[in-house]
Amino acid sequence: VQLQASGGGLVQAGGSLRLSCAASTRVFARYGMAWFRQAPGKDRDFVAGISWNGRSTSSTDSVKGRFTISRDNAKNTVYLQMNSLKPEDTAVYYCAAEWYGAGSGMEDEYDYWGQGTLVTVSS
Repeated sequence: VQLQASGGGLVQAGGSLRLSCAASTRVFARYGMAWFRQAPGKDRDFVAGISWNGRSTSSTDSVKGRFTISRDNAKNTVYLQMNSLKPEDTAVYYCAAEWYGAGSGMEDEYDYWGQGTLVTVSS
């Protein structure tokens, strides 16, 4: 499975971006999906996840109320809508897929990773 992340860019604080991650699989609907991010000089951290059946989502506290994860199985794509962006959201954002996954924050559970897309938020 190949994951292609896109949608990153430069945005001012308070602005919005929507990230997309397209998967090259006919069974996308059986994969739990998640977004992680890695800021310069820091470890990669969980941002948000969605279960394989779309019934549950989770996110880290720092993005609750600002970021929303969703999926479109017809397009084999998972999205991350990011609103009210802050400079501390600046990072490379990665999408990940786990077979029948719950969209958890456990990085080791994911089977496939995208190449990352850079989000830069200026103050």
